[in-house]
Amino acid sequence: MTTAAILEILAEAKKLALQYRTLTGKPLGITGEVAEYEAARILGLTLTPARQAGYDAIEVRNGREFQLQIKGRCVLDGSKPGQRMGSIDIKKEFDAVLLVLLDGNFEATAIYEASREAVIDTLTKPGSKSRNERGALGVSKFKSIGHVRWQRGAR
Repeated sequence: MTTAAILEILAEAKKLALQYRTLTGKPLGITGEVAEYEAARILGLTLTPARQAGYDAIEVRNGREFQLQIKGRCVLDGSKPGQRMGSIDIKKEFDAVLLVLLDGNFEATAIYEASREAVIDTLTKPGSKSRNERGALGVSKFKSIGHVRWQRGAR
């Protein structure tokens, strides 16, 4: 299947997810898949096959392959602060984590990257049960340990 065909399917899935959220007030659960394809499209990454343990994409930097775990978060207007990302399993192989922020239409607004070292240091600090046991970081915490890779409207 070509990238164009996948993007066409995702465009339809985004419409369905919006309709579902409007009718039920609940998310449909496509954020992760949309985030992976948006990151690949915007940053030129190569996505790995489904269920690849530890990382979702590969990027060649200075002749070396970087294994990237991709997380997505849909941030709606009026969302409460303190939203969390999906779980990060630090026992698995990866070089960095990308966080793709999506708006209410499932369009990417920003992509942040944090190194494996920064993620592990933050997740293993004493204090937070959700952070330590479930590997869940808050979006604002991830932004603080990472850097912007891409931002909508930025040149």
